[in-house]
Amino acid sequence: MLNIIEVNLNLVVNGLSQSEENYLKEIFHLGLGDRKKVSTNSLAEKLGTKASSITDMLKKLADKDLISYERYRGCQLTGQGIRIAVQIVRTHRLWETFLVSKMGFRWDEVHDLAEQLEHVHSAKLVDGLDKYLGFPKFDPHGDPIPDKRGNILDRKSKIPLCETAVNSNVEIVGVTDDSLQLLRYLDEVGLKLGTKLRILEKYAFDESLKVRFSNGKQFNLSNKVAANINVRNVSKT
Repeated sequence: MLNIIEVNLNLVVNGLSQSEENYLKEIFHLGLGDRKKVSTNSLAEKLGTKASSITDMLKKLADKDLISYERYRGCQLTGQGIRIAVQIVRTHRLWETFLVSKMGFRWDEVHDLAEQLEHVHSAKLVDGLDKYLGFPKFDPHGDPIPDKRGNILDRKSKIPLCETAVNSNVEIVGVTDDSLQLLRYLDEVGLKLGTKLRILEKYAFDESLKVRFSNGKQFNLSNKVAANINVRNVSKT
């Protein structure tokens, strides 16, 4: 269990715009959930905006003591910034879980909806949603859901599918890219969380994989797809 920070979910995020909250969330993701430095360029690439706009926002967040920022040296979340970012991430992933498990949405349909719902700040609502869902540990994409104290389960046993050995048996536990294109492709070929595979062959030419489903069906996966699927080793498929 990775303890990021204890989060008081009664914290009311006052005075922050949705854009500011989104920046905190992306800095959290790019910093791997800790106080690692995040470059302006990586943030601009992630958010699809100009570096000059990024700089202006970082200055605003630094003025509110939510990040520390040095020009040309990147930024990192403060303790308060982490508390707010974890709260937003928790809310987002709980809503994604609700939409998939209770409302019948596909995993490629929920991100944009959860982006809107994550900005509704009500500790009572979020805690009630968590309880209603049975306190899930992971969202529909396999990402860990912070609990109400900010603890995030660290699934250390996961590895990218592209790094698995030939003749190993694995189970899909998540994706690193939750883009619409990838998720729809995975649906089309029958790859989802919980799918078990056996690695039959890894081709030296392009590092693509031949895998076998538990029903005996065989399929070739490109290295790019395999690099964006996380798996854990299992005894058999």
